[in-house]
Amino acid sequence: MPIAIGGDLVVERLGFGAMRLVGAGAFGPPPDLAAAQATVKLLPELGVSYVDTSNAYGPLISEMLVRSLHPYAGIVVATKGGLLRPAPFQWHPDGRPEMLRAAVLGSLKTLGVERLDVWQLHVVDPKVPAGEQYGAIAAMQREGLIRHVGLSNVSVEQIDEARRHLTVATVTHLYHVIDRRNEPVLEHCERLGIPFVAYAPLAVAALAEPDSILARTAGKLGITPGQAALAWLLRRSPAIIAIWVKSRTGLVA
Repeated sequence: MPIAIGGDLVVERLGFGAMRLVGAGAFGPPPDLAAAQATVKLLPELGVSYVDTSNAYGPLISEMLVRSLHPYAGIVVATKGGLLRPAPFQWHPDGRPEMLRAAVLGSLKTLGVERLDVWQLHVVDPKVPAGEQYGAIAAMQREGLIRHVGLSNVSVEQIDEARRHLTVATVTHLYHVIDRRNEPVLEHCERLGIPFVAYAPLAVAALAEPDSILARTAGKLGITPGQAALAWLLRRSPAIIAIWVKSRTGLVA
């Protein structure tokens, strides 16, 4: 069953996560640019209607690859901002209002749109008052730069604080069958009617391997371990959107 983001953007519950289109440590260009481009161009054929990216992936490179889907007919592009990327595997929060605005304006230009479908705060910066961050985002939404606002990597308390300033349309978080530490956040999203975007749904491909802990169950059902992991997620909650990724050997699904 599809799910509605913000009440008006209807998407399928299996989306695509564009972080692994880039180099190791989510930094630099992909080792095989042609393969990354081919993967993105294949998404409409696969029925994908939700694509998750960020200006931090690359940085910028993931958004540039997603741009090949422009004008995004039938596809909702969700991007993020609020992180600096000085080197591979390094993620530095920067929630200063001026930097959040620069992130939004940069994503608008890179993706070639006048308004972002979904813009997510990648992480709440502990060095900047949360109200200042949410207030800056709400102002950009009122300005018409953002259609719907999402949060990423947040606690229940941070969701509630954000809702005092704006309407939270999505929450993106790590969640899969063997790592359920964010279950309280998922359950809070269920109560509030907020779509919960589960990233790393296959535990960075571990659940898709032939020796996965799901292999025995998947074999009985006549499906792959990866399919079993995704099916579990979609059945776990109608609020979940699972974003699978491209691995070194192809699409992990």
